[in-house]
Amino acid sequence: MRLIIGLGNPEKDYRGTRHNTGFEVINKLSFDAHIPVKKLKHRSLTGEGFIYGERVMLIKPQTYMNASGEAARDLISFYKLSTADIIVIYDDAGLPVGSVKLRNQGGAGGHNGVKNIIYHLETDVFPRVRVGIGLKPPDWVLTDYVLSKFTHEEENALKEGITYACDTVFYILHNGIDKSMNKFNTKLNKDDQD
Repeated sequence: MRLIIGLGNPEKDYRGTRHNTGFEVINKLSFDAHIPVKKLKHRSLTGEGFIYGERVMLIKPQTYMNASGEAARDLISFYKLSTADIIVIYDDAGLPVGSVKLRNQGGAGGHNGVKNIIYHLETDVFPRVRVGIGLKPPDWVLTDYVLSKFTHEEENALKEGITYACDTVFYILHNGIDKSMNKFNTKLNKDDQD
């Protein structure tokens, strides 16, 4: 089984905020893979199904962003999985809106949800999909910025990024993280140079 964990905050007040981009990717995966995410298990909204013949669980932790690691740890422990069996999807304020970057390890980069996952899993080695939410303007406080909503001008780029992030998840499931990083990160870098 593979756990696909999108990070965000529950409650309707957080819908549409930059920090809930991980939830939005799970929503799109749910639609594309026909896997409803409605069951409450291990402090997460979950949905189980199959992608490429592999059993997967789509997950939206309900612990709030800063305690995401508690839900991740509970699920990994319950299903007796390793950190290689998860994919964590989250927003990145260091990337342009809609850009996507994959990693297999590394620090949290200032992201409190990822920091909490690293703390509870006691490792920073796990596949992750980072979705750009735009660079924080210099006069903004980071917490205010990530809890702000996307502008009308940013919406198309965000939609494309969410679709692209879903493509990367499907590719990771079929080909593994290393091949996926080579394919998608190279494309991102090439696009950046154009």
